[in-house]
Amino acid sequence: MAATHHSLIILGGGPAGLTAGLYAARARMDHLLIEKGAEGGQVLLTDWIDNYPGFPDGLSGFDLAEKMAAQAKRFDLHSMFGNVISMDLSAPIKQLELDNGDQLSCDTLIICTGASPRMLGVPGEKELTGKGVSYCATCDAPFYRNMHVAVVGGGNTAVQEAAHLTKFASKVTLIHRRDELRATKVVQEKAFANEKIDYLWDTTVTGIEGNEGVESLRLLNRDGTKSSLAVEGIFVLIGVIPNNDMLPLDMLNADQGGFIPTNCETNTVIEGVFAAGDIRSKKVRQVINAAGEGATAVLAAEEYLTNLN
Repeated sequence: MAATHHSLIILGGGPAGLTAGLYAARARMDHLLIEKGAEGGQVLLTDWIDNYPGFPDGLSGFDLAEKMAAQAKRFDLHSMFGNVISMDLSAPIKQLELDNGDQLSCDTLIICTGASPRMLGVPGEKELTGKGVSYCATCDAPFYRNMHVAVVGGGNTAVQEAAHLTKFASKVTLIHRRDELRATKVVQEKAFANEKIDYLWDTTVTGIEGNEGVESLRLLNRDGTKSSLAVEGIFVLIGVIPNNDMLPLDMLNADQGGFIPTNCETNTVIEGVFAAGDIRSKKVRQVINAAGEGATAVLAAEEYLTNLN
């Protein structure tokens, strides 16, 4: 069993965590980044990114993650692979326990554990993710110019993203398991007025079919009727799940969805603890604002550490 102390621990190696690591490494802070999987987080599941500044031709999610990691390592990023299973944030010195029994402590902690899209869990979804199955219309809508796409969901995000897709797609079919939307009335009214959006009520997707890309959906109506819908893409917008299993949610005053509230400087309700990226309680979850929050969190942590001395 090993016990190690650092001035700063960054938990998570997605865009927020890697940017935090870059800033911490360049500032020569005593830091450690802990990632339990591959560096890059959810961005690794993104087939192509066209809206990250500095890459006019776009690049794959894998390439962006690889470049972020390489840039941080150029400044001697200290990182390790490990799975944090519990933590104690009640004292000025924060305590973390890994699944291998190692004990880590730190003066400041930046939580960048991210979130995962809620999936349908149907045949074909995993195989065609990034090949017509998407979880972010803001990210991928321009790839579907003049195509017929489907949106699954009925909340504000799904309905608003369906409307956004109509700027590019020739037709959008919104599929909802109930007979009415859950989105606010104003959002619904705008969507219903959009002639490019069709609706399939009381319907669930039971399968996604295609070879090189999405070609059709298998559908099941509440009355038992089965059908097929030819589309060239499907956007699954039924929510995201925070990666928070290891976090003391009560202490962090997590919201109803399990996300962590912060102020604009990424401070949580616990002194010396910050949150950045998709784990934050917020509306917009994009690579660019995750990176910005990672940088902000390190600067806030530096200020906190300075005031301790």
